[in-house]
Formats: sequence, C-alpha cells, structure tokens
Amino acid sequence: MQHGKYRFIVGFLALPLGLYALFVVWPFIQSIYYSFTDWTGLSPEFKMVGLDNYRRMLDDEIFWKSLQHSLMFAIVLPLVTISLALFFAFMINVGGRRRKGGPAISGVRGSSFYKIVYFFPQVLSIAIVALLFAFAYNPDSGAINSFLRGIGLDDIQPLWLGDPDLALWCVMAVLVWSTVGFFVVLFSAGMASIPADLYEAALLDGASRAATFFRITLPLLWDTVQSGWVYMGILALGAESFAVVQIMTTGPGGPDYSTTVMVLYVYQKAFRDGQAAYATTIGVALLVVTLAFAAVVLRLGRRERLEY
Repeated sequence: MQHGKYRFIVGFLALPLGLYALFVVWPFIQSIYYSFTDWTGLSPEFKMVGLDNYRRMLDDEIFWKSLQHSLMFAIVLPLVTISLALFFAFMINVGGRRRKGGPAISGVRGSSFYKIVYFFPQVLSIAIVALLFAFAYNPDSGAINSFLRGIGLDDIQPLWLGDPDLALWCVMAVLVWSTVGFFVVLFSAGMASIPADLYEAALLDGASRAATFFRITLPLLWDTVQSGWVYMGILALGAESFAVVQIMTTGPGGPDYSTTVMVLYVYQKAFRDGQAAYATTIGVALLVVTLAFAAVVLRLGRRERLEY
C-alpha cells in the first residue's frame, strides 16, 4: 500500500500547485519587484529607484487616510456582521419558544422564511447593491430622506454620502446589509449540527437562552466564527470595499478622501494617474495589512477544540 505513495501524491498536487504559483504567487513577486522601480504601467522601460516609493508612501497623507479607513473596515465590519449573523442564526434555530406538541428546541416562527430574506442580498451583485443604496442615499430624491420628510422630520435631512463625517459609515452599513445573510446561513448550518440534547439538558438545568448561547452555541461554533471573521476581514480590505466605495461615493473616495480605502487608492494610482510602481507599493502595504489581520485574528482566537 505504501509503494508509489509519494509519486501518487505529487502527481495530484503538481498541476494545482503549479497553477497556484503561476497565477497567485508569481504576481505577488512581480508586484514586490515593480515597487522598487519607476514603472508607469504603460511603458516597457523603467529603472530601479530603490526605496523611493516606500519613502513617498510614508510621507503620503492620503495613504495614511486610506490605511485608517481600511483598518476601520477590517475591525468594525467583521465585528458588526458576525455579531448580527450569530444573533439572527441563533433566533432562527434555537431562540424560539417551546410550542405545544413541538420539539423543546426550535427557532422562531417563520424561521425558514427569515433564512430566505436574510440570504436574499447574496443573490444580488455587489455593484447592483451599491447602485441601489446610492439612489437611496440621495439627499434630494432618495428613499431615506423622502421617508424622513414623510413622517414629518423635514429638519433632519442629512447629506449622507456628501457629508465627510457620515459617508464612511453609510458605506459600512451597505456592506453589513449585503454580507450578513451569508453568515446567517453559514452559522445556521453549524447550529443545526449541534445535538439538541445539549440544549435540552441545559434548559432542564434552568439555563436561559443567553446562557445556552454563550455556554453551548458559541464554543461549539468557534472554529466557524473564527474562519468567518478572517473571511469577512479580507472582504472588507479587498474587493467588496472597493466596489462599494468606487460606485457609491463622489470622487470616488470623497468627499475630501473621507471614504478612500487602500484598494481604491491602488486602483486610482495605477489606472487614473499612471503610477503603477507606486500603486504596487501601496499594494504591498495592503498585503502586509491583510496578512497581519489574519494572523492576529487566528492568534487571538486560538482555543482548545471542542468536539461533540
């Protein structure tokens, strides 16, 4: 049975590892290389400039703003999204009252319908979601301010995306709305696999719903929560934040760079300003931030694995 084992393993892994190295690892290496040049992205000619791009980045006020906003996305979005998803999933699967003749553990009435409602934003493209909310946030004809006027709150008419103090929070709210449904379904699947006997025993001992959540559900779902936290953080640092900010905000990234995130700044420097080398430098910084975020979450979330 051991004869030819390693040739068999290498034969299966060679092609996927080769493709991964070609399309993932090699572009990272190229980006790091180009960050030490003055390449414009259009001309085949460039020269090495050493650490000049990194010195420029450290003196770039807009870069520091974009870094601050990206870190806010990476911290606030997973915290809010995962918390809401855990609450909704718990109510759908475990949080209902015991009904006569029914099981001791069940979700709230209409839980199957709520799963569909929560998951519905996942059916829509993030570009469509961003466009819909851009119209909703319109201060003159948008649905939100129209609703405020309809209930007599004419004096409360925020500019929303036009206000530097509100724009970033408006964008975050859209990302929470569009992603929370995915994690509700993910956590619901995890909770459905937890034996009902554990909940029934806890309830017989007088445990409250909150106690069963923190003592049973959360510990047994911890690996899933940790993976979801990393995944959500990567989305917040990457494509999801870029799409929403690019489509919804003025500039984009405005007003006054109040919504500029690192991935948007990379795009602007590369394709708008023709500074591909400087854009790859910011991209390298984004790579470091993403890896550091994942490492911190995995390190702080490390705990003994529970089995059932």
